[in-house]
Amino acid sequence: MILVTGGAGFIGSHTCAALAAQGERFVIFDNFSNSRRSVLDRLARITGAPVDCVEGDVRDGALVARVLRDHAVNAVVHFAGLKAVGESVREPLRYYDNNVGGTLALLAAMREVGVRTVVFSSSATVYGEPISSPIREDFALQPANPYGWSKAMAEQALADLDHSAPGQWRIARLRYFNPVGAHESGLIGEDPQDVPNNLMPYVAQVAAGQRPELSIFGGDYPTADGTGVRDYIHVSDLAEGHVAALRYLRAHPGLITVNLGTGQPVSVLQMVQAFERASGRPVPYRIAARRPGDVPAYWADPSQAERLLGWRAWRDADHMCVDAWRWQSGAAS
Repeated sequence: MILVTGGAGFIGSHTCAALAAQGERFVIFDNFSNSRRSVLDRLARITGAPVDCVEGDVRDGALVARVLRDHAVNAVVHFAGLKAVGESVREPLRYYDNNVGGTLALLAAMREVGVRTVVFSSSATVYGEPISSPIREDFALQPANPYGWSKAMAEQALADLDHSAPGQWRIARLRYFNPVGAHESGLIGEDPQDVPNNLMPYVAQVAAGQRPELSIFGGDYPTADGTGVRDYIHVSDLAEGHVAALRYLRAHPGLITVNLGTGQPVSVLQMVQAFERASGRPVPYRIAARRPGDVPAYWADPSQAERLLGWRAWRDADHMCVDAWRWQSGAAS
């Protein structure tokens, strides 16, 4: 049995679907602070079986330990945490409490119960502004905001834990680039509870007529079309990366660190154009001033993921946008 913390969230729910597709059993642990309970019913429709879920906060170590025991958990995929960069700048202590404190509480509960396999949801924000792209896992960590630092701190705790008990833990630190898209069923996808922080849900809401236009922050970057370049990865590819990481850890004790990205840079304007093709609708936009802290371009070197995990992202930008539009338009609801 696999415990998926934050399993009702965007990436967590897709990973649950990917686990089920491989015949893996899972239980979700979520406090629903940034997710919706309706996801559980939607996941049940995708998997064809009721979804087991415990509501709780990952910082409640006693509850986590009880869930690990009661459900005979043998591995954890840890997504639970806060994830908005701008909010982390305004509320740094809240982010360190949730993201670092939550991870430490989880690991302590795992150690108490004897569960020593964990896949950790990290982020490419740990690299900050990289010296070059594509970005390799051995690049220096230089986070530019509390969110990135919270992920880097949790990564360090995992490394120290592995070092303290050689060969006893099985740990994968997965550094995501820019997850987008939705499940091919159209039943689950990115569902922000307020104004979207990320590009894809905002573009989708503009295409659906829910918002008047998109603001593209920066049109004068040294890129092909002047807009920022990122490594967008389909959330289902990302989810399958977690399944591959679990499979690897079962055969290999120790710690690995892996980028999950496509290695294919795409500009903001290219993604907008791909969404227009997918939806058949215009996406009005305006070029706004650059945002502080944004970098012109970055993308992953995903070769280590392919070498270690046998995993490679295969869904392209058009595929991402088609699935995101299906989710946004509610065609399968």
